[in-house]
Amino acid sequence: MAKQIPVVVVAGFLGSGKTTLLNHLLATAGGTRIGVLVNDFGSVNVDAMAVAGQVDSTISLSNGCLCCAVDASDLDEMLARLARPATGIDVIVIEASGLAEPEAMVKMVLATENPRLAYGGLVLVVDAAEFAATSSRHPELLKHLRLADLVVLNKVDRAEDLAALRREVGTHTPGTPVVEADHARVDPALLFDTRPRERKFGQLSFEDLAEPHDDHVHALYGSVEFTTGTPVHPRRFMDFLDDRPAGLYRMKGRVHFGAPDHHQRYTLQTVGDYLRFEPTTGGSTTQLVMIGTDLDAESITARLEACTTEVPAEPQSMLDVLRYLRAQPA
Repeated sequence: MAKQIPVVVVAGFLGSGKTTLLNHLLATAGGTRIGVLVNDFGSVNVDAMAVAGQVDSTISLSNGCLCCAVDASDLDEMLARLARPATGIDVIVIEASGLAEPEAMVKMVLATENPRLAYGGLVLVVDAAEFAATSSRHPELLKHLRLADLVVLNKVDRAEDLAALRREVGTHTPGTPVVEADHARVDPALLFDTRPRERKFGQLSFEDLAEPHDDHVHALYGSVEFTTGTPVHPRRFMDFLDDRPAGLYRMKGRVHFGAPDHHQRYTLQTVGDYLRFEPTTGGSTTQLVMIGTDLDAESITARLEACTTEVPAEPQSMLDVLRYLRAQPA
């Protein structure tokens, strides 16, 4: 199976900082090749990225990333183009504004039949300083909060009562990771897997040149790793996934189930409520990485340990796993 490219949808009302987030991701991409889909190039600070060339509606940046201006009618086609192996793209980021409502965009990505694409999450950027005014003018903001897989609470340095805002946002996002940021500086590794930057010693990134270094604080996230050689009980593990820890944004790895009458080894990918298994080969070790905010490593590890068993699981315990099996191409 070819590498799957996560498609991350970034949404937020005017002035929330989603464009700043897009530019931040591009500027700190390192060795990761990002394909950005926007309604127009005005959303992306391409000049600062040293444009390497332009073909049709696509701008190629010198750091290996691509920016594409699209409208809703040709979004599917552009996704397919970016998914081609020749592009070398690692992740696709869509700015929802001007293209479609976040919910419609998410449904479109989930419905794709392209085996090289996978849903990468809905990231909602919220202006902490203007939350009350924005939610009053646009009540649909509260709906977007409930839909989001990750909320970036931006401009927290300008919020008058941050504690009250946290409580208010929390009432609409139970269990959803909420990361606080200034200038939308969210570590790209929270949103997607990153490659190390390939550069000479001492070379500065675009952000290093544009901003004082002392202000370079990324919004924090955490990760928890779990490895075991003991088989995992399918039903217990699905119970864990049905009641995921608060703050968990995404989870990836390989799981070896103790169900001898079925295929036992699968890759796992979760983003928010999205969940997919895919058969794989290899050894009998389970290796998982969980990424999110305010994760309780001790509690998560204990819960996963409780999912392991030396006793073979009954065949019917695999049924819930098979429900989330990614369809294989014919």
